[in-house]
Amino acid sequence: MPQHINYYNVIGLKTEQQIELTIPAEMAGLRLDQALAELCSEYSRNRLKSWLKSGNILINNAVLRPRDKVNGGEQVIINPIADTSLEVKAEPIDLKIVYEDESMLVVNKPAGLVVHPAAGNWHGTLQNALLHYDPSLEGLPRAGLVHRIDKETSGLLMVARTLTAHKILVDQLQAREFEREYLTVVRGYMTAGGTVDAPLARHPTDRKKYAVRIGGKEAVTHYRVKRRFAKHTLLRVNLETGRTHQIRVHMSHINHPIVGDQVYGGRFKPLANASELLSDTLRGFKRQALHAARLGVIHPVTGEAISWECDMPTDMANLVDVLTQETPVK
Repeated sequence: MPQHINYYNVIGLKTEQQIELTIPAEMAGLRLDQALAELCSEYSRNRLKSWLKSGNILINNAVLRPRDKVNGGEQVIINPIADTSLEVKAEPIDLKIVYEDESMLVVNKPAGLVVHPAAGNWHGTLQNALLHYDPSLEGLPRAGLVHRIDKETSGLLMVARTLTAHKILVDQLQAREFEREYLTVVRGYMTAGGTVDAPLARHPTDRKKYAVRIGGKEAVTHYRVKRRFAKHTLLRVNLETGRTHQIRVHMSHINHPIVGDQVYGGRFKPLANASELLSDTLRGFKRQALHAARLGVIHPVTGEAISWECDMPTDMANLVDVLTQETPVK
């Protein structure tokens, strides 16, 4: 599976993390750009093709064409070029700071706030807010953001305030040493917890979505039942890996999609014999009921294990209250 190696051009911070990976044998016969798009889904296929042509991607230490076929087993080195076409500006956006010291911040992100600028969301993001809160973060990749969560997911995020802290925290994340626990409400009555170990890659026809696919990136999600309702379950979810949309895709994969997930949950289906309050609450919940409730790391300076927790936001807490009131546990 892909192994991400920490590499920074400290002078200009124009180069992102270098990536080294091996093309799996099961991808033999694919075009090179297709194989790379599957393995590096965080980058668009057009951007990968551009890096192939510019020599920023080496295959067995050679430059190949995007249309060249792969045999499997090739060693790939990617030197991503940061997109400097967009200058991220500081913007006065309220932040809920859970913890801060000289080396890092922990932020409780509300649902609806995009983490960093991208197509369709160039302004009004958490990154813009961070630059306003602490202008010195301009000297760090993505204003020090170590990881991210979806726009409509609420909860805790880690931000480094120095380049040294950023490297240490990113190393912890990649070594799976971060403690990340989520709360989520899913459809269906679940009798017990479990683990979903299913690789993820971009959806074969919808590039904005992800799907369980052979040859995708390793993805492991552990879940435990916190509270049961008649036709829903509140889960505690721990991430072993951190793929894009991982919890949402994995819950849908085991036929327990997250309440309100309009991408992976399908159309809203009214519950038979549900009260008006319950029907209105479920129909009106327009985001995925997913909250990053707990975050734990080893402090990059002191070496101390430290963690934080934050309660569910009002909308999700209300959803749980209504389910508790209207659908007693069986």
